[in-house]
Amino acid sequence: MADEVVGIVGAGIVGLAIGREITRRRPGTGVVVMEKEDRVAVHQTGHNSGVVHAGIYYRPGSLKARLCTRGRDMLREYCAGRGLPYDECGKLVVAVSEADVARMDDLYARADVNAVPGLRRIGPEEIREIEPYATGLAALHSPRTAITDFSRIARSFADDIVAAGGEVRVSYPVTRIDRAGGELEIGSGERSVRVDRLIVCAGIHADRVSGLAGDAPEPRIVPFRGEYMLISEEKAHMVRGLIYPVPDPRYPFLGVHFTRRVSGAVDVGPNAVLALAREGYRRTAISPVDLLGIASWPGMWRMARRHWRTGVREIHGSLSKRAYMKAAQRYVPEIGAKDVVRAGAGVRAQALDRDGGLVDDFRINRLGPVTTVRNAPSPAATSSMAIAEYVVDVIDGEDGS
Repeated sequence: MADEVVGIVGAGIVGLAIGREITRRRPGTGVVVMEKEDRVAVHQTGHNSGVVHAGIYYRPGSLKARLCTRGRDMLREYCAGRGLPYDECGKLVVAVSEADVARMDDLYARADVNAVPGLRRIGPEEIREIEPYATGLAALHSPRTAITDFSRIARSFADDIVAAGGEVRVSYPVTRIDRAGGELEIGSGERSVRVDRLIVCAGIHADRVSGLAGDAPEPRIVPFRGEYMLISEEKAHMVRGLIYPVPDPRYPFLGVHFTRRVSGAVDVGPNAVLALAREGYRRTAISPVDLLGIASWPGMWRMARRHWRTGVREIHGSLSKRAYMKAAQRYVPEIGAKDVVRAGAGVRAQALDRDGGLVDDFRINRLGPVTTVRNAPSPAATSSMAIAEYVVDVIDGEDGS
């Protein structure tokens, strides 16, 4: 790869981590990161909860499980070396019903295979010792789960790329990808960049940009808006770290939870509501183009038939603060609707197969000189540096090096 030019579409944390890894591992390689916004980390990276996951949830042997474990350790070391925030405040995954307890025990067995550091199963008394205002029948305590600021990390990655001689081009929306002899021409209106290799990390637009490069239409990206509530300063002390429900294994979403931020603020959320625009951070945001894309994908209707009841509940919670907090109060009863205000929202780029299956694991495709990251949901930010290693290994393997 040395002496080549590698283009990367998307300046979220994954694209920037890959760019940094190339400059680190392959000095002399030109790196050009192209971003449609006027700055880096605008979309999923800039709207997530800031949680550094320890690897509890992921199917053993999956890319998520492998890369989360490696990425967590790399991120911790990177933050320490750069003076970036990294607070191991710990997490409780709390069971509040007997059905939860059974699922929690299955989760514990999975986490044990994934070698989650320090994970323990605890009872009600220890729950109160760790989180005095939380309640539950049992819980998993993950002391190494941390919080950070992924936007700051992404900006630091961008600085590393530039310092190594690479380039981050903002306000460069990619509109065409053409083969030009042995090169690829990446166009944005009248502008173009020629590269030898291309890596697509376009997040919420991953399927569209990958399609420009000749990749298959499947999986399609379907946007889900995740809305947060902010706990009042008077009650923020009631949450010391992270308090999560036991997740429903049918869905890749973790459920509404309590999250302390590195700023000291405490959020509740996010929920998961189908968005009517790929960048639909507000309920009123509607994109006819995006809506047509959602409605025309067969997998969308198959998924809706299976999960419409859950969708109705999520919409109810989105419209009613009381309904939203009713679920959250099962874990911290003293924080209710009157103690929160509506805060920001993020949009999850959920990949959906044609058969209606919600793609859970990372999905990375290779098309000769083009590599496409088609699905990189949570814990992609935690795993970003390990994903970067993996992608560069893939490219090196193609070279036979």
